[in-house]
Amino acid sequence: MTAPTIVDTYLADLRAALGPMTLDTREEIVREIAAHIRDSADEYGDDASSVIARLGPAEELAAEYRDGLLIRRASRSISPITLLRASARLATKGISGVVVFFVGMFGYLIGGGLVLSALLKPVFPANTGVWFQDGRMISSGTQLFPPPPPAHEVLGMWYVPLMLVLGSLTLLVTSTIIRISLRVSKRWQLRLGRLSHAG
Repeated sequence: MTAPTIVDTYLADLRAALGPMTLDTREEIVREIAAHIRDSADEYGDDASSVIARLGPAEELAAEYRDGLLIRRASRSISPITLLRASARLATKGISGVVVFFVGMFGYLIGGGLVLSALLKPVFPANTGVWFQDGRMISSGTQLFPPPPPAHEVLGMWYVPLMLVLGSLTLLVTSTIIRISLRVSKRWQLRLGRLSHAG
């Protein structure tokens, strides 16, 4: 294969592997890689096939770009689904990503559970609340069978605003932790990329 054919084939494979992103973004990435191949070949006197070999398979390069775009979008998002998708992707890159993913899952489950419990209190007032017996808390949340007397529910309908506030704060803190972690991860990836290009 001649050099232009190798480059064209690689760029076509990259374009196809980039998949479901906007046409403008996909074409911008393809132009960037084409310029990188041309500039590297000119600057170092390499042929296009050796530059392409250093870039790696088009599918792997496309996956790196997709990951980067997802992490960048999620670092500005407030959507729990987008944030969890990005943290799951980050989890494939190292132990810190795994920790962020599990913190996110745990935080969203707790926060969502508190909000759901608050919404269930008006529907099931006898089964939802915080129960105390002998001066200590014995149960909280929505129970199929609430604790029998002498246990008593202490918050009444104050349970609703209290759990809504606690649940919302938990969701907000969880989202903030994930967003900060994604931004830090993005910075570290940029630094590592610069070091690898320098070396």
